[in-house]
Amino acid sequence: MTEKTRVLYNADCPVCRFEIDHYAAYSAAKALPIGFDDLNSDALHEWGISADDATRRLHVLKDGALYSGIPAFIVLWQDMPRYRPLARLVSLPGVNWLAVQVYDRILAPLLYRWNLRRLKKGAETSTQM
Repeated sequence: MTEKTRVLYNADCPVCRFEIDHYAAYSAAKALPIGFDDLNSDALHEWGISADDATRRLHVLKDGALYSGIPAFIVLWQDMPRYRPLARLVSLPGVNWLAVQVYDRILAPLLYRWNLRRLKKGAETSTQM
């Protein structure tokens, strides 16, 4: 029996939350066996990774294996019928290489740094009040 796929994401990040909320609504509508864990909740300790590592990229747990980055997206998309063609496309060798490079070198670091700046700015604002 296949275990429920679990997704670990940063619900405090507006971009991350927007994307994952979309996947969560789709999976709920289709009654798919996918769970979504906010890394800012008690669920993080079950994952065995630090909050900082979890914030840096998407993580998916499926059948006891932990995936992160583009491989995590592929595993998630494979579990959602609407996104299976995207999973197949991004799994192709040349496309996969490019997707990994763009995600690992540009998108994930950009989102991570933006989130840190946003949190820092929020903390500075709250201390000034």
